[in-house]
Amino acid sequence: MGEKKGFFSRLAQGLTKTRNNIVSGIESIFKGGGSIDDEFYEDLEEILIMADIGINATSSIIDNLRQKVKENKIKDPAECRELLRASIKEQMSLPEDAYEFEDKKSVVLMIGVNGVGKTTSVGKLAGKLKDNGKKVIVAAADTFRAAAIEQLTEWARRAGVEIIAQKEGSDPAAVIFDAVTSAKSKHADLLICDTAGRLHNKKNLMEELRKIDRVITREYPDAFRETLVVLDGTTGQNALEQAKQFNEVAEISGIVLTKLDGTAKGGIAIAIQSELNIPVKYICVGEKMEDMQRFDPEAFVDALFDTEQEIKEG
Repeated sequence: MGEKKGFFSRLAQGLTKTRNNIVSGIESIFKGGGSIDDEFYEDLEEILIMADIGINATSSIIDNLRQKVKENKIKDPAECRELLRASIKEQMSLPEDAYEFEDKKSVVLMIGVNGVGKTTSVGKLAGKLKDNGKKVIVAAADTFRAAAIEQLTEWARRAGVEIIAQKEGSDPAAVIFDAVTSAKSKHADLLICDTAGRLHNKKNLMEELRKIDRVITREYPDAFRETLVVLDGTTGQNALEQAKQFNEVAEISGIVLTKLDGTAKGGIAIAIQSELNIPVKYICVGEKMEDMQRFDPEAFVDALFDTEQEIKEG
């Protein structure tokens, strides 16, 4: 429980910027005394959009809140605070089978632009699953950057998992072929693949992901497939754009949100989930292996809304 608590505190710290925007604004709206009218909803809407929650998600949250206020015949703005939290939590609920792949023979593709923490996320997820007793192999299929291969080799060493890699410039699909062959012969539970992160040419990226997909489908048809897109939480709406573009070229099943440890615009987690209907499955709040955790919508919304005091006492 200690690890989880520490993680929650660091998450809350990382969301300070978003929280200060939301909390200070919301507190003034919810102080009570005013009435719940169109102006109230407009002010609230503005604060949520400023916190990078996005227009679509904000509209859904506000609509949901209006409905709850009506159903419960609420007159005092102060009573809306909890309803707002509940409304945001509803936007973020995870599907029952969100982590199904962790307990199956799975091939996990990690995709994302360079610089978002993709290779690091491959290493952290491998370490996390290995600690849970899984046999994990990682594949260095981001072959365009020698640094990515070196970085993943180091993470694999730290995590104590096997790595399949070739030299820089090799064909990514060939690396995946080797990795799949190895995963099958060694009866690995999970094969986690790092992939190239170049979005500037969507056609090339699409072709590359298709080739990788064909190799896995042909060589390992029984494998459960999971495709996670890694997004940098500090980039706000830009991350949402990246998620949209990747969603056009791959069937994304989940999101890994990184760098929620500084000036992170945490509202983006809500925006992505609402706009694309893709769940955030993991979040990272730092560089260490244990700094990646499963996403907990309850803790996230609490970290987003609570003041420092509540966090310390909680």
